[in-house]
Amino acid sequence: MPNWGGGAKCGACEKTVYHAEEIQCNGRSFHKTCFLCMACRKALDSTTVAAHESEIYCKTCYGRKYGPKGVGFGQGAGCLSTDTGDHLGLNLQQGSPKPARPSTPTNPSKFAKKIVDVDKCPRCGKSVYAAEKIMGGGKPWHKTCFRCAICGKSLESTNVTDKDGELYCKVCYAKNFGPKGIGFGGLTQAEKKECE
Repeated sequence: MPNWGGGAKCGACEKTVYHAEEIQCNGRSFHKTCFLCMACRKALDSTTVAAHESEIYCKTCYGRKYGPKGVGFGQGAGCLSTDTGDHLGLNLQQGSPKPARPSTPTNPSKFAKKIVDVDKCPRCGKSVYAAEKIMGGGKPWHKTCFRCAICGKSLESTNVTDKDGELYCKVCYAKNFGPKGIGFGGLTQAEKKECE
């Protein structure tokens, strides 16, 4: 039977979805305002949606509900989450309950070694994990700390130079540490007199 006077029905509110406001996912149509995570109610788009049968979730809630369980899963590099998803109405206790873990590590020296092995950023002194590490001058840096020490410009592998453990853009390095004199990019004699 033809659908006179409208488009498909919304997968969330069951009202008619017209073409101008339609988002499609898994063969179903949604209003732009109804295209929300079923657990946390965050607005979704084509890059953040994760569908499971007729349900739509953000990738975080989908990972909590249907992803692998256990230490180190579902939260990103080097992250341990104690979030159970209870505040979102997610029932994550599927299968048999897991035995409780001891509150203190069984081998403290092994645990302490893991903490010590984390690289430190030379600029801010904080730990640098693999997901945010950029190597420069033989040292690990945070992406946000990988900037010229003089002008603060964000650096890349093509424009970075290092001196005495500090990073500089090529322009600042040339001005401060390069050859001096006329024709070498340094201050001219007239500019030097103006500075004095």
